[in-house]
Amino acid sequence: MLLAGKTVIVSGVGAGLGHRVAAAVVRDGGNAVLGARTAANLAKSAAEIDPDGRHTARLATDITDEAQCEALAALALERFGRIDAVAHVAAWDSYFGGIEDADFATWQSVIDVNLLGTLRMTRACLPALKERGGSVVIIGTQSSVAAPTQVRQAAYAASKGALTSAMYSMAQELGPHRIRVNTVLPGWMWGPPVQAFVRFTAHSEGVPEDEVLGRLTERMALPEPATDGDVADAVTFLASDRARAITGQSLLVNAGELMR
Repeated sequence: MLLAGKTVIVSGVGAGLGHRVAAAVVRDGGNAVLGARTAANLAKSAAEIDPDGRHTARLATDITDEAQCEALAALALERFGRIDAVAHVAAWDSYFGGIEDADFATWQSVIDVNLLGTLRMTRACLPALKERGGSVVIIGTQSSVAAPTQVRQAAYAASKGALTSAMYSMAQELGPHRIRVNTVLPGWMWGPPVQAFVRFTAHSEGVPEDEVLGRLTERMALPEPATDGDVADAVTFLASDRARAITGQSLLVNAGELMR
């Protein structure tokens, strides 16, 4: 039970990775405090993860609003009396394109969510994390260190790359308080978003879904992509005491598509 007795705030809980991370926290013995903008998604996720409600709490939270981040942290303390880790899954990843067709107003919004929103939520948790030490786990992306060939998401990649840079500074600043800061970098992650991409591409091109999936996996050392559950397992490990000497690191969870 990696997280027995620990309380983990999970931002961005919807149908995909956020739900998987929250479920893994409860599975591994912890309490999960769920945040996302849509209250209905939170209620559905909590009911599936923790039907009797003993190990979850939830609050609709927009991480672009500092007061709402503080309210989510306060809920964790009110309900469970402590914060041991925060897992940052919330992100804006649905804006596509490169530099030539960039709408920089949208870029600013992407950065406000992905970079500044993560920092706001982290800062809201710091007073509680400082009490006994803990862990900050950021969900980054492989595209911040190697451009993907199938889609172009320059704003998303840039915002996550900036967040990885911020991780180094946070790890150094917060280390004396025994607060660790690490990043998980998924590649193509088999879960609802990638499944939808495969279905859409196959339908648009009139080809079998297996053909589209094969394009994604052909560069992977392992014969199938990592799942959102695999990424969630990496998050719970980094949130746990078993990673007590790991900070300022980026962990690729990508079936060996990119090796560093």
